[in-house]
Order: sequence, then structure tokens, then C-alpha cells
Amino acid sequence: MKTLIIIPAYNESENIERVVNNIKQNFPQYDYVIINDGSSDNTTEICKKNNYNLIDLPVNLGLAGAFQTGMKYAFKKGYDAAIQFDGDGQHRPEYIESMVKTMEDEKMDIVIGSRFVSKKKGLTPRMLGSRVISFLILLTTGKRVKDPTSGMRLYGKNVLEEFANKINYGPEPDTITYLLNRGCKIKEVQVEMDERIAGTSYLNFIGSIRYMIKMCTSIIFVQWFRKRS
Repeated sequence: MKTLIIIPAYNESENIERVVNNIKQNFPQYDYVIINDGSSDNTTEICKKNNYNLIDLPVNLGLAGAFQTGMKYAFKKGYDAAIQFDGDGQHRPEYIESMVKTMEDEKMDIVIGSRFVSKKKGLTPRMLGSRVISFLILLTTGKRVKDPTSGMRLYGKNVLEEFANKINYGPEPDTITYLLNRGCKIKEVQVEMDERIAGTSYLNFIGSIRYMIKMCTSIIFVQWFRKRS
């Protein structure tokens, strides 16, 4: 299965070399593309200096816009699957193989790299938010997703084109909810994730609250008015 690693990056100058060099040196079977999302630091310069495969967005589009840019690239280049992969070093590429195998063997549309297939969630505020989202997905779809906020998701060819071309397909739990209700086959695979070593997450405390409100509102109300065409 020809697989592309999509790396959205916003102000990841302290992390991007470590992330990409690890992929190039230890996992050369996978192609990658960095989507520099209008970074204000020197992420662009670092990528160009190293001749990384780079799409350099002139303005910040946010995660959804950067991810869709990567999916458009994957679709146009004829990839069988594309995986969303953080540029901050939290995701481990050694788990991609098991995710791809699960997709191939079990004919899945999406495979989520989940921290909680065989491990329990903690009781931190962020994990409590994850529990709420998991409950709402179960309530609205009848399906259990244990790690709905995982950013490590593998998308197969059946959904790749939709994510590339539809304007309301952000890589978020509300889209997972929507696709589950439309019959997409989604499975979680246990992975381990690392802590961010450098830089700052875009989700600070206030941002996390806003994110939770947005996701919960979208899952409960907005999904029923979306069209899949």
C-alpha cells in the first residue's frame, strides 16, 4: 500500500529536523510531505536547507487547511493511503506499519493510532475532555472510539478523495462521527506517543475549552446537517 506521511507544521523549527530525519533514515519505505502552515519562525528555512519535500503555505490556514492541502497532494499523486502525523515529535513512525496492515487486512477506511485500546485514560482535564467526546460519539453513532482526539490517523483511498476535495472535512472527532454515521469502517490500533520536547502546543487552556465546546456542539447538532456527496 503506497502510503504518504502528511506533516502539518506551524512554528516547528525546534522539532521538524528530528521528526523528518527519523522518517528518512529509519522508515524510507514511506514518502512524506511537510505542509508549512504559514509559520512565523524559520521552519521554512530549515526545510529548504535540508531539501525536504515541502509545500509552503503563504498564510496560516489552521490544521484543517494544512491537512487538506496534504490530502490534495496525496490524491493527485495517486497514494493508496495517507497518515496525519504531527510535526512536534509526539507520533512514532514505527506504528505506521501495524496501522497499514490493519487497514489492508480488515478493509478499514480509517485506522486511528490510539493510546487507549489496551490502556486506561488518565484523569487529567484533557483526558476528561476526551472521555466526554468518546461518550458523545457513542451516543450519536453507537460506536465506541476510545481515543477520539488522537492526531495520528491513517486514511484509505475510499475516503482520501473526500478529504482532499470537500470543504467540511477537518481531521477532527466531529468528522469521525459524521463518517461513522455514513457507514465508514474505522478501527483503533494501540500506539504509544511521546511528549512534545520543544515548542508550544496551539491548544492552551483557553484553546482547549473552545475546542471542547466546538467539538461537542458539532457532534450533537451540526453533523446531522452535513452532506456527503
